[in-house]
Amino acid sequence: MPILKIARMGHPVLLQTAAAVEDPTAPEIRRLVADMIETMEDAQGAGLAAPQVHVPLRLFVFRVNPDRATADADDTAVLPHGVVINPTVELLGEDVRLRWEGCLSIPGLRAAVPRSWRIRYSGVDTDNRPVGGEVTGFHAGVVQHEYDHLDGIMYPMRMRDFSLFGFNEELARAAQARQ
Repeated sequence: MPILKIARMGHPVLLQTAAAVEDPTAPEIRRLVADMIETMEDAQGAGLAAPQVHVPLRLFVFRVNPDRATADADDTAVLPHGVVINPTVELLGEDVRLRWEGCLSIPGLRAAVPRSWRIRYSGVDTDNRPVGGEVTGFHAGVVQHEYDHLDGIMYPMRMRDFSLFGFNEELARAAQARQ
């Protein structure tokens, strides 16, 4: 399977609203999902939305690895590969927390982004079976991040404090200096 080219910040496809997937079971959608999972893994990402690979459709893939599962969340189960087609997301409760995020479309940078701690999401997979549920922590954050891509929203657009935005190496150096 080919590794797909990732759109970089500033590309118009990243700033538009994606269209619904008409047939989630179509062979080209299955192929796209498989290629997106391979691309996400190759890039060592936690998620990848179709617009990030130049396809303006409402679908994303993601994973929750044991090292990224949030210890104080109730969603610490490992999810090796999730796919959500034509998703909906509902923010639950008032608990919003800063979450350090990066993006394959904005390489080398990270930021603390306010995200709802608890969400409910739903959609279908490539067999048109329902997927989703009520989740918290990392799982909730990655779903919100990828869902934003489907509406043309990049994580810096969600930021409130730009002092918590920077290059990975500089942020690591600053954290080490504080210790």
